[in-house]
Amino acid sequence: MKKTIGKTTLEIVQGDITTLPVDAIVNAANEYLKHGGGVAAAISRRGGPAIQQESDALIEKLGPLSTSEAVITNGGKLPARFVIHTVGPVWSEHTQTKADDLLRRAVRNSLALAEEKGLKSIAFPAISTGIYGFPIDRAAPLLLREAADYLHGKTQLQRVLFCLYDNASYQVFDSAFNVL
Repeated sequence: MKKTIGKTTLEIVQGDITTLPVDAIVNAANEYLKHGGGVAAAISRRGGPAIQQESDALIEKLGPLSTSEAVITNGGKLPARFVIHTVGPVWSEHTQTKADDLLRRAVRNSLALAEEKGLKSIAFPAISTGIYGFPIDRAAPLLLREAADYLHGKTQLQRVLFCLYDNASYQVFDSAFNVL
């Protein structure tokens, strides 16, 4: 499903984010960029050890990332040239309002970093909805609305995707997408 916002296409797809031929994919990361589970593990497996090595070097230089912070590494063997790592909120650690704001900032910071690097296309997973426990029916409209709001401004991005691995997640995003 696609919508055009300004000159940018916003879309949702079902599939494996690690197979998408985009400039960058977003990794739902932890603060230490240890790619051991979920989307992060899939990215690391397919992209090869270079992604973890570069992530380790970033953490050594910057220290642990804050929730909603975004950093970029190369894409290793992925079709995507880069991986933008952002730390989403853990649902149980914040009030609902604070968690909502942190999730929106993770999207905004990832999009801004893609802009800063001159990228044209970016794909997001359903940040924080896995082991971080953010309810997907709450996250989907927040993630999509934040991306749409960002795209209403001046942007060089041409394509922003949300890639959902399973049909159940896709259906939740599809419902939220229809009311954008």
